Amino acid sequence: MNLGHIEIFVEDPLKSKEFYKDVLGFTIEDIQKDKYVWLKKGQTEILLRPRKNHLQIKNYQGTNIGLVLYTDDLDKTVKELTSKGLNFKGTDLSEKCLTFTDPDGNWFQLVNPKDH
Repeated sequence: MNLGHIEIFVEDPLKSKEFYKDVLGFTIEDIQKDKYVWLKKGQTEILLRPRKNHLQIKNYQGTNIGLVLYTDDLDKTVKELTSKGLNFKGTDLSEKCLTFTDPDGNWFQLVNPKDH
């Protein structure tokens, strides 16, 4: 068994795709039926699916699932993402594990896997 793709539920996939493309650097692979957005970064495929998010989790530690993004230069990546309008929302037990959400409240963590 292998991991296929990750499905992220967002209110408006066509609107949310801009965050994933412009801020996080994913490429748009396909848009199906004007509502399902396929994205890719490296070997990771994500499908943005429409659904209203009724769960508004206030911090990374309270979420049911978090997506962890790796970087080999945390400071440089933080500057790049901040310049694109990303607001970090805290840390996960270490100043080297930065957390943020997408516009729909899905939680992410940014770390250098060799330095945390």
